[in-house]
Amino acid sequence: MTYVQGFVAAVPTASRDAFHTHAQQAMAGFKAFGMMHAAECWGDDVPQGTLTSFPLAVKAQADETVVFAWYLWPSKAVHDAAMKEAVNDPRLNMQTNPMPFDGKRVIHGGFEPVLELGARQPGGYVDGFMCAVPKDGREAFRRFAEQVDPIFIEYGATWIMENWGIDIPQGAITDFRRAVLAEPDEAVMFSWTRWPDKATRDEGSRRMMQDPRFADMQMPFDGKRMVFGGFAPLVET
Repeated sequence: MTYVQGFVAAVPTASRDAFHTHAQQAMAGFKAFGMMHAAECWGDDVPQGTLTSFPLAVKAQADETVVFAWYLWPSKAVHDAAMKEAVNDPRLNMQTNPMPFDGKRVIHGGFEPVLELGARQPGGYVDGFMCAVPKDGREAFRRFAEQVDPIFIEYGATWIMENWGIDIPQGAITDFRRAVLAEPDEAVMFSWTRWPDKATRDEGSRRMMQDPRFADMQMPFDGKRMVFGGFAPLVET
């Protein structure tokens, strides 16, 4: 099964070019070890939030931009083998390709797809999401996504991935569970919706707000803790 690495980071806004170079080198290195696809997306429409948000998740400062990223692998086994070799590749070594951001505040984890619709396409515009779902509610979430996600496709979305956390490390400062205020009996979802461009996303979102099919839908998770934001792909395999 496809294995998804999810990342959220706070990058100094002034270091966008340095981050671009760093990400290009890292992607090339991981691709050599079997990675299928990856994207690093630069924050564009990312609300601050009061309870949860992307900026709160990575303790972003006023002069930092939130980055939302994913790396797709054929399987967890391929990913795990690659990690053992990565330290020997200068593109993946922190000494030879240092991170132009605070790595201590990066949140990261491993996920497996629950639902995928559409097709992978480069460019466009990305809506990123995170939420906490009851651990025994995976099937209920899948059924909910099977109702909702086709409507997003109908209104112009081109690719949707819904991913269930299976390897979520506890961080010293930040992590995925803290990001969505997850309870012990909850799992973390990491998802994205890709659109052809921001204008299509904005118009699609506006029309969906008026769609009566959403009126009676009950979310199988606490929507008040859901994290969301809009991102522009910056580097992609």
